[in-house]
Amino acid sequence: MQVNAHILEESDNCRQRSEGRPRAGWMVMGERGRPSALDVCRVLAVFLSLFPSVSLQCKILKCNSEFWASTANTGPEEEFCTALRAYSSCVRRTARTCRGDLAYHSAQHGIEDLMSQHNCSKEGPTSQPRARTPLPPAPPPPDSQERSDGPEVCHYERSLLRNAAAPNFTHCGFFGDPHLRTFGDEFQTCKVEGAWPLIHNKYLSVQVTNTPVVPGSSATATSKLTIIFKNFQECVDQKMYHAETDELPAAFADGSKNGGERHGANALRVVEKAPGQHVEIQARYIGTTIVVRQVGRYLTFAVRMPEEVVNSVEEDDNQDLYLCLHGCPANQRIHLKNVRAQSAARTRGFTYQSAKAKCKERLPVEDLYFQSCVFDLLSSGDINFTMAAYYALEDVKMLHSNSKRYHIFQKDAFPSNAASERRGKDAASLVSVLAAILLWTECCTVALTPL
Repeated sequence: MQVNAHILEESDNCRQRSEGRPRAGWMVMGERGRPSALDVCRVLAVFLSLFPSVSLQCKILKCNSEFWASTANTGPEEEFCTALRAYSSCVRRTARTCRGDLAYHSAQHGIEDLMSQHNCSKEGPTSQPRARTPLPPAPPPPDSQERSDGPEVCHYERSLLRNAAAPNFTHCGFFGDPHLRTFGDEFQTCKVEGAWPLIHNKYLSVQVTNTPVVPGSSATATSKLTIIFKNFQECVDQKMYHAETDELPAAFADGSKNGGERHGANALRVVEKAPGQHVEIQARYIGTTIVVRQVGRYLTFAVRMPEEVVNSVEEDDNQDLYLCLHGCPANQRIHLKNVRAQSAARTRGFTYQSAKAKCKERLPVEDLYFQSCVFDLLSSGDINFTMAAYYALEDVKMLHSNSKRYHIFQKDAFPSNAASERRGKDAASLVSVLAAILLWTECCTVALTPL
């Protein structure tokens, strides 16, 4: 309710500001007085990054990306109007699934404004104009490292080292049913069904969508992931990366693989490590590396980020919502120690012992990654979660700056067999003692009874 109230308040503020001055968000003028597609997408993406309640299940992002791509190099005014009508048609087709979505309503108003500014008729061709392929940029001279990497401000670590300061990196991971490792190395298992923000700061926003793994279980797993890199000085244009089950692209939503050629391709880029399975996004301008994988039917997320970037949050942001920073809300957490009792009532194909044996094949150290693997097998029966936990730990080894913190342990996350056996022996001993007392009492009673 607080988020919805905040959205309404911001909407009122925006409406009041628009009545007092021209709408700057839509009125940024380029050649021939036309706003670029980037300006349009920037407005929509800002709504997505600011308000975690925006639903990613509607296809407004797809319409946005298609319009962006089709107007990247349009020529005559009529081509722009054709693309705008196609955009309007795409948005109208999403009406049923996007009602109540702030980005959807923002797109509607934005289209009306642009059509009015450019005198575009609502009737006419709506086929997308084919984007013209720009000429490839000339390769940099072999001795010009500065040109290939962009300005120094676009290389976070190099800029800090020049000032004799080494960055302090932190790590956050999100995998499995799902399990969260926060920037503070807290380890939690959560429900968090639906859309939830993982990260939101001045430079980027990350949002996941989690769906139930099996009917009747509170466990969920990540089926969609959206990352928005915000425009930053001369280093990168605003970029969005979107992945979902069976669709792990090797490029941003606009088809590009970097943050803008004119800024230096290495400031931000997408690198495909294994087609359809493993993608790495390198944001050198903020010293950040993101790893996205698909394991089985679900996605995993891992990030390495400097503390300075982690803490670069807006003062009016509700930071309690961002999972990587503060963890899952208390009412969304699942305790691993309860899973053994719960699993007795549900058969997913694994017993506690067989789940331990299967996880031991990939995770020899019985830390929380091992215990998460056991939890996932018991709650879902999906063998792929074994590999999800394995790769999550491998990403920690690659991204975490402190090798002593790779493994996290929690005492009695699962009751051990030895403890169970000891409790069983104690109970048996107690029964034996009680039986002996009863037998002695009966014997004594018989002996003392007068003939």
